[in-house]
Amino acid sequence: MGVSVSVSGESVEARPDLELAAAAAAARRWLFEEAAPVWADAGFDRDRGLFAEQISWAGRPEPVTRRLRVQARQIYSFCELGRLGWSGPWAEQAERALDRLLAAGRRGDGLFVHTFDDRGDVEDERCDLYDHAFVLFALAHAGAALNRPDLFDTADALFDLWEARYRRPTGGFHEGEVEVQPPRRQNPHMHLFEAALALWEASGRDRWLKLAMELARLAEDRFLIGDAMGEYFDENWSPLGARRLAEPGHCFEWAWLFDRAAGHRASALEASDRLCAFARRNGLDAARGVAVNALTADGAVVDADARLWPQTERLKCAVARWRRTGDPDEAREAVNAWRGLNRYLDTPVPGVWRDRLKADGSWVEEPAPASSFYHIICSLSALLEAVDKD
Repeated sequence: MGVSVSVSGESVEARPDLELAAAAAAARRWLFEEAAPVWADAGFDRDRGLFAEQISWAGRPEPVTRRLRVQARQIYSFCELGRLGWSGPWAEQAERALDRLLAAGRRGDGLFVHTFDDRGDVEDERCDLYDHAFVLFALAHAGAALNRPDLFDTADALFDLWEARYRRPTGGFHEGEVEVQPPRRQNPHMHLFEAALALWEASGRDRWLKLAMELARLAEDRFLIGDAMGEYFDENWSPLGARRLAEPGHCFEWAWLFDRAAGHRASALEASDRLCAFARRNGLDAARGVAVNALTADGAVVDADARLWPQTERLKCAVARWRRTGDPDEAREAVNAWRGLNRYLDTPVPGVWRDRLKADGSWVEEPAPASSFYHIICSLSALLEAVDKD
């Protein structure tokens, strides 16, 4: 089940940092005592060296297609569990899955496939930018956590291949062989930005900081529509559609990334502030206490359902702003974001989660997707690290 937050002693209204510390303690208990054991046991296929794509409400892995991006995300998640101090078999499972990914997931040309079947055999050989961004992200974290600098060389070689084939003269990169409509999206570029920052922090290699700043500039120049982060574009990065969609979750996520990049780009904090303000002003449903799925770029709600992942991005953004500003209102917002996220963690099977909250307040009943663990780990890591360093 989910975990509650309680504070004794001083008034929470007077000291919101106390409630934030209580939220962090609750988050740590859920992560270490409930989630990590489930996903290390039912969530890991020891025979094949692969992570589960989903876990059912019976606490068992579902026999479905395994996406390469989810394998990469889980490698990151287990490396981060180890960094945070979880004492379970994070290193063994992360390294085993990584070795399987590198051995079975690469094509003859050095790029990575799109999916495996449930047995672990390649199902779809097409390459995709979104997938490769997460492979790079996993290589960054595994290289640091497992003390394997060879993985930074692997990342260099992989990006050399992608850049040579898919760099576009109008900025950014073609998304590969998995056909998408509309033709260009900011989301894979956002995750490439995230991977580049992670690789620079882990390896110290200047090429990754250069790439991160290139993508930050592209986002500021082309992805922003007013104060919103656009989603879909034509070949020249002009926004598509009369409504020009924006997602609060991505606005929060970009705001958090710009906050991280602020030491290297003077305009990053302004972009972060604008995106955060837009998402808070238009994308929060006070009645349910959650961030909704989608808006127009002028702030009208398009999709009032609320997936889990926007709640994690809301939390990360508030925590980053609290660390930067010390503003008690940001601590209060972080607590509110945790409360919204915790609704999804309150389930009959400890350690799994619900993913989709509908506009009417009911849940979509479906297995827990492993893809969400990356979002959860990243947000709770930010929360724990901020409270520990306060």
